[in-house]
Amino acid sequence: MDLLIEKIKNEGSVLSSSVLKVDSFLNHQIDPQLMHEIGKEFAERFAGCGITKILTIESSGIAPAVMAGLQLKVPVVFARKRKSLTLVDDLITAPVYSFTKKETNEISVSNKYLSEDDTVLIIDDFLANGQAALGLAKIAEKAQAAIAGVGIVIEKGFQDGGSLLRDQGYRVESLAIINSLEKGKVSFGHPTDRKAEKAR
Repeated sequence: MDLLIEKIKNEGSVLSSSVLKVDSFLNHQIDPQLMHEIGKEFAERFAGCGITKILTIESSGIAPAVMAGLQLKVPVVFARKRKSLTLVDDLITAPVYSFTKKETNEISVSNKYLSEDDTVLIIDDFLANGQAALGLAKIAEKAQAAIAGVGIVIEKGFQDGGSLLRDQGYRVESLAIINSLEKGKVSFGHPTDRKAEKAR
């Protein structure tokens, strides 16, 4: 997605060989026009899949998920990372391991909002190690919902999450794929590049 790639080039900041800061338009301050285009792109890529719900995780996944929900005309459900006084009964939960925090947290969704009648599109802002997306997939599967696929705004193609999800049979659509953050430079690529490298 050219608009997103240009935004990353112009406003993204490489903090290390594994960390890209995009808080000027995605993770802290949100660019509504960009999110609108991202929502349209996800809706086009998953058109005809019979999606009835979008499932994401708080908090940075909510903006792109809501815009996709607007385009697809379906509700958005977000998994909570923290316990809530109003969300205590009939929860569907899954563990999510954080490599950055080196700890496992439980995410949860009320079973009122997901069922076997749903076809779910999972959306998140970043895909690195794949644990958040796998946690969301586990919640959808516990609800016996079908999973149409996983929509990712930015995938770190040099980490294992994309391969992990694709190898498990999930359709993954990433709008921008980063192959490298070495030497402070963002290098963009495509998931087939990694497959080609492994085949050599």
